[in-house]
Amino acid sequence: MNTTTSRGALLAALACVLVGGSFTANSLLGDYPYAGGQFLRYGLAFLLLVPLAGPGAATRLRALGPGRWVRLALLAAVGMVGFNLVVLAAERTAEPAVPGVFVGCAPVVVAVVVPLLDGRRPQRLVLYGALFVAVGAFTVQGWGRTDGAGIAFSVCALAGEVGFAVLAVPVLRPLGPRLLSAVVCGVAAAESALTGVLADGAGWLRRPDAVEAGALLWQAVVVTVVGFVCWYMGMQRIGAERATLFSGLIPVAAAGTAPLVGTGSYGLAQAAGSALVFAGVALGSGARLPFARGRRPATGLQEVVERSLEKL
Repeated sequence: MNTTTSRGALLAALACVLVGGSFTANSLLGDYPYAGGQFLRYGLAFLLLVPLAGPGAATRLRALGPGRWVRLALLAAVGMVGFNLVVLAAERTAEPAVPGVFVGCAPVVVAVVVPLLDGRRPQRLVLYGALFVAVGAFTVQGWGRTDGAGIAFSVCALAGEVGFAVLAVPVLRPLGPRLLSAVVCGVAAAESALTGVLADGAGWLRRPDAVEAGALLWQAVVVTVVGFVCWYMGMQRIGAERATLFSGLIPVAAAGTAPLVGTGSYGLAQAAGSALVFAGVALGSGARLPFARGRRPATGLQEVVERSLEKL
């Protein structure tokens, strides 16, 4: 694994750990209007990100065609505002583990979809690593009570998680991680405001109390500003397929921090699932060397898997 790949992996891992640790903040916003909370979170993040967008930001934005602006609007609607909404909707009739299990399958979907859209075949090690991550995420979270509506909304949550990575691929290069994060946060804030006015009327936004304000501040500054920039910087370095492998760290981080606030426990299943996630990430995210003669063979977990594949 070279320096660029190592940095990309660390950035993607940090982003996903921050998201996983944010579930405690989410639990403190249960009584706050959904759209209003999203508006404050993404609006504040947008204001903080604009000064970090870098020189030539306006020029880069003007160079975007209508198609890419539509893609940015879909990215914000599907991967941000819509994702959070369908997760809440799923949890009305399903236990939180159910949408979590579906979202844990995102690395498998991205490992197949992104290469196909790019006109190439999926990489075997990335795909097998994604399967390890999905199984590990399921083991960490388990399966809970649900019904048809809970499953349907959980499938939508999976689509949102996939869209957050796939829709960003064509716009990441021309905009860069910081400007892309700023733009999608601004668009998501506008979409949240529109959703709130249409769904909740005058009650879509209210002044948060001290606890809610702290949770929203954490979501905006740490999870969104730091998390989004790290995520897109990591994706820029290692690609969407490998970066999405690290989303398996989200349930691992959530399970690891839950005992700290008394909202869960960390037992044998969580430890075993975490080990599977780590194995999948190690397998799929490293720089895989070809099987050609004369090349230095891969080492560690990759070497074992590649030798096994050659025997199939």
